[in-house]
Amino acid sequence: MFECIKLKNVCVNLSNRSILTNISLSLIPNRVLTLIGPNGAGKSTLVRIILGLIKPNSGTIMRAYNLSIGYVPQKLNINTLLPITVERFMQLSHKTNNIKISEMLRRVKAESLKFCQLQKLSGGEIQRILLAKALLNNPKLLVLDEPTQGVDVTGQLALYKLINEIRYELKCSILIVSHDLNFVMAKTDDVICLNNHVCCSGTPEAVCNNVEFISIFGYKYVKELAIYHHDHNHVHNF
Repeated sequence: MFECIKLKNVCVNLSNRSILTNISLSLIPNRVLTLIGPNGAGKSTLVRIILGLIKPNSGTIMRAYNLSIGYVPQKLNINTLLPITVERFMQLSHKTNNIKISEMLRRVKAESLKFCQLQKLSGGEIQRILLAKALLNNPKLLVLDEPTQGVDVTGQLALYKLINEIRYELKCSILIVSHDLNFVMAKTDDVICLNNHVCCSGTPEAVCNNVEFISIFGYKYVKELAIYHHDHNHVHNF
């Protein structure tokens, strides 16, 4: 099976403290893997490992040759004193052209925002722009860190629908980091529950019924999650 990235027994220690212990995972094309876990579980550190920003203390990381990665950060800090249009923002740190920028904005249904000031956009519009920017290099791996943060419910549904379309079009692997379990569990293929180590992994249904998942999030929450799945077992059209 072809893998974009494969981690095996990865460990990270910072300031004599164990952050990640024996992490093994595979990111596979055309599949969505969601990373969940409590605060301080090591999710951000694991993302930095996958992006190649830091190196583990031990373990192995195998990457596909010439792997292109698109990254949508958790938060975009915008300096309101420094006006910048969407078009100019899309040009930053990328060798691109106006045709490509327009194409990606159109792909995320945000072409009308091309000449708007970035600081005047809504949370949902910002996320679409960040996604368009991440798509500029035709990524084989797309990493989204809390992509629905600051986005209303309707916007979240539309964004997940868009992400699903992109993974089939690009046949890329997608890694989502999220606290919003209700939406995530309905929109992912595989789940890894992290708490400095891999507590459990598998399909959303298997993870929800795992005792370690229940011990972290609570049985009451798991019951509410099951109700949510039942009530939303249908297709939303936009």
